[in-house]
This record gives sequence, structure tokens and C-alpha cells, in this order.
Amino acid sequence: MYKISELAAHLGLSAHTLRYYEKCGLIAASERSESGYRLYSEADRRQLEFIKTAKESGFTLDEITNLLSIELDKGSHTCEEVAQLTREKLSEVNQRLRELKKVKTTLERLLKSCCGGPESATHCSILQALEEN
Repeated sequence: MYKISELAAHLGLSAHTLRYYEKCGLIAASERSESGYRLYSEADRRQLEFIKTAKESGFTLDEITNLLSIELDKGSHTCEEVAQLTREKLSEVNQRLRELKKVKTTLERLLKSCCGGPESATHCSILQALEEN
């Protein structure tokens, strides 16, 4: 059994995050020691590793809830369901990348138009461009 601080350190998460995941229902309510400390099992650790990896892969907590329901009952689900969730997430990421590329291009264009010197910003081309749009 792991105390919350031990498990949090092992996973590289905060104790607050573990309590939040418990509150959201991503993990079952932890057992308590006689002195009231939260205690987590090896199964809890594995589930939290799953959650952490899914979060790092860009899935939201709602999406992770769906993935966990599949993970915990694999026999009732198909690989296609998991692949579809992953395709949807990839599509969202690609859309965000396109948006970020536009932002990057705009910022680069703004910087090219600016002298970037030490003079007053009274006639700053970046500020003027932002005012015009």
C-alpha cells in the first residue's frame, strides 16, 4: 500500500491531483489507515499510471473516463472504439496545430515589421497592427 505522498512522488503528480482524480471518480475512493491517511493499492498505482499517460497524450478527463471504462471491461468493447477515440483526439490536435501555425506566422510577420529598437513605442508597428485588426 502507498500513502498519498509516496504515490504522488512515484508518479510525479501532486497529492492534490490524486485527491482530485478521486473526487472526479477516475479512481475509487482510497482506503484509509487507522490514522486517516489515504492508502492506495498496486492496482490504484497502475490505474493512475494509465490516467497519467492518457493525460500526457492529450486526452481530457472525460475522454480518460471513457478509456478507463473500456480498459476495465475490455471484453465488452472493441479495438475500433479505442481507435475511434484516438482518431478524434488526433483530429483535434491537428486542428490546434493548424491554428498554432497561423498564430506563429502572424507573430513572425509582426516581428519582421518592427524595428525592435530602444525608442519609444509611440509609433510601434506591432501595436499599430494590433490596433487596426
